Amino acid sequence: MQLIQRNPDLSAYLAADEAIDHDHPLVRETAARLRTTDGGAYAYAKAAYAFVRDEIPHSCDTGDQRVTWRASDVIGQRTGICYAKSHALAALLRAESIPTALCYQEFDVVHGLVAIRLPGRASWHRQDARGNKPGVDAHFSLDGEQLAFVPEPQFGEKDHPVLFEAPHPAVLRALRAAPDLDHLVRALPTTLC
Repeated sequence: MQLIQRNPDLSAYLAADEAIDHDHPLVRETAARLRTTDGGAYAYAKAAYAFVRDEIPHSCDTGDQRVTWRASDVIGQRTGICYAKSHALAALLRAESIPTALCYQEFDVVHGLVAIRLPGRASWHRQDARGNKPGVDAHFSLDGEQLAFVPEPQFGEKDHPVLFEAPHPAVLRALRAAPDLDHLVRALPTTLC
């Protein structure tokens, strides 16, 4: 699939905003802890990915009723659904000057993931830090995607090729309005249109 960079200005994919608050002290402290002295951007991106995938459980897997959407809250409370975990990963990567976009797939509901563009590379690579469980086996990869889910077009599932510099408004509306996970699950967007 050909990914489409929505904003031609690459610096837009490094910006902080309300959800991707990479200027927050907790995000900065976590980024500093994950940074290694060797391996550069690739090693850091892989470490940040593993941290979000493995150390921040997916709320639906644990039943944690707290709804997080700001990266700093996701990291601090160690919980979030796919969108929230994507915000956390984007913030950690942007904190280290790695351009990161938000991406989406449509299944019964919209699923969130990220795409990264490492320094010296001309292409974007999607990464899904949703969290592994039986039937879900996602891994960090720049050589072919190893995402949590693969859409099956015959069932109306699809990948959205657009690389968003900020969370999609439908995603933010659902996250902000949900008082708890049960409400959020009932209100998840089913499309980005």
